[in-house]
Formats: sequence, C-alpha cells, structure tokens
Amino acid sequence: MAEAKPQLQPVATADANGGGFGGFFQLGRPKLRVTSEYNSESSVFLHKASCKLLDNLAKFKLSFRNNSKGQVSEPQITFTSKFFSLHYDVEENDALLKTWFEIVPGFQFKATQQVKAQQGEVAMVADLAGPAYKFELSSTLPSIGMPRATFKFPLGEVSLEEKDEEEEEHKRTLSMSGILRSHILNGVCTAQYNEEKLDLRYAFKDEQMTFIPSISLPSNAFSCAFKRRFNSADKLSYCYYFDSNNWSVVYKHMVAKDYKLKAGYDSQVRLGWASVWVGDEKGKAKTAPMKMKVQLMLQIPQDDIKSSALMFHVKKRWDI
Repeated sequence: MAEAKPQLQPVATADANGGGFGGFFQLGRPKLRVTSEYNSESSVFLHKASCKLLDNLAKFKLSFRNNSKGQVSEPQITFTSKFFSLHYDVEENDALLKTWFEIVPGFQFKATQQVKAQQGEVAMVADLAGPAYKFELSSTLPSIGMPRATFKFPLGEVSLEEKDEEEEEHKRTLSMSGILRSHILNGVCTAQYNEEKLDLRYAFKDEQMTFIPSISLPSNAFSCAFKRRFNSADKLSYCYYFDSNNWSVVYKHMVAKDYKLKAGYDSQVRLGWASVWVGDEKGKAKTAPMKMKVQLMLQIPQDDIKSSALMFHVKKRWDI
C-alpha cells in the first residue's frame, strides 16, 4: 500500500500588492497559553491566560489569584501591541496606559498615564551619533518644574532633574544621578550615584571563580561575594557583610540539565534550608520537562528546629 502523502497546511501569504490581507483571512484560531502557579507558603494559586492576536501583532493576557476557598482576587487584564499597551486592574477600576512610537528615524516619543491618579509621564528620546548615544527629555504630568534630562552612552548614563527640598517645600534644587561601567583588570567596575549615595562595585569572573567586592558611601557598608565553580555540576557561593557581620552560603549541584539540588544558610534570619528544583530555575515553564517546574524546600530555623517546614512551589503551562 502506498504511503499517504502529508497534506500541506495553509499559511498566511501576502497579496499581490504586498499588503498581506489575503493571508490575514487564512489565519487560524489564536493559540491560548494557560499557566498556573501554586505556592504552599501562601496557599494561593496564580493563574494566567494569554494569546497572541492578528498574527502576533498584539497580545492579550488575563491574570488572577484564588485561595483554597475559591475566592478570586487581583484580576488584571493586559493588552499589548507594537505601539500601545493597556494594563487594567479590575478591583481598583484603574488603568495604566503606555504608548511609544518613532516620529522620525532616530527620534522617539513615549508616554505613560495612570488614569485614576491622573498622573503620567511623557518623554522624547533622540539618537546622537548612532543608537549607542541617546538624549532623553522627560516630564511628569501634571508638569512640575523643568523636565529631567538623561544622556545615555556605552559606558552608562547621567541624569539631571529638579527636586523639592525636604526642609523648604517651595525650594527646588538640581539633582544629579547616574551610573558608569568600565572594564578593569579582567573585571567590570560599576559606580552608581543617586540621592547623595555612591555605590561602588567590582566584579571579576573567570571560568572557575567570581569575586565581587562592593562598598556604599558615605555609610561605608562593605560586602564581599565569592563564588567558586568546582566543575560543571558543583558551585559554592559565599557572601559576607562587614558592617553587620551577617553572612550567607549556598551550595548548588546540577544532577542534570533540568534537575538541581541546593542548600544554604543565612545568618541574618538564622535559617538553614535545602531545595530540589525540577526544571530550569531561571527559565520558563515552556522549556521544562512536561512544561512544569517544581521546587521542594525544607526550611530549618536555627533557634527552633521543631518548627521546620516543608514547602513547595509548582508552575505548570498548557498550550491550547
């Protein structure tokens, strides 16, 4: 008997004028993605349902929570397209509107509006000497004072804006904030300044070791993080805070690509713990086996071992 010839599925194609309307009517039913999460610590389910519309030109998402009694809370609706997004909070009867588009090549407009609070922000972004250099002017709505000016470049960004003095309500001063990054001695040095606070951080990393000292000025809060990779499966992380003498340690062991064992201790909360991960810890449920991520965690308080607790977190995705 001759083997049955597979049938080709119709696809969306552009019409003779390149408009694509002929293919638009051949689009099938949009795929629905449903994701459910449960955390035993809060005993609350989180459900999300989303689908892409108009050949991926827009996305619609519905999310809500429900407890063990079936009570629904925090229902929210989100609609996102290429130039516009709407986030609607059903309980608060409030909406967050965002829009962004390119006026001319290299010149963009962005706007945000919180409907209930009647507050928002508008911004103009211009490319300078290529996309790596940008200049942005942004202002809150209703407008108070001069707009904030931000200059972005490959090594970071710098912002200037007016702010009210706490002691004098009607006096406004010019405030500066920014972040700078630079490669020094096979590592990355980062300096971040905001509200008269300077955070300095240096990160050195190679195939086996990561060393990250950091200090905050003027508080002189100094900390140091150290990570050591023994092989492709085992890794040890340690962090010490010199201003408080607190420290934490975490040991990770990869059983396979989607299976991980972790154990650690945090001196600040005096808590030891151990957990098992099924599915990539930082990845999405789509890439996990059976599109499901599971975490089992045992927490052991140092001061009260009898109150140890076993918790679990499950995330499952269905494509309909």
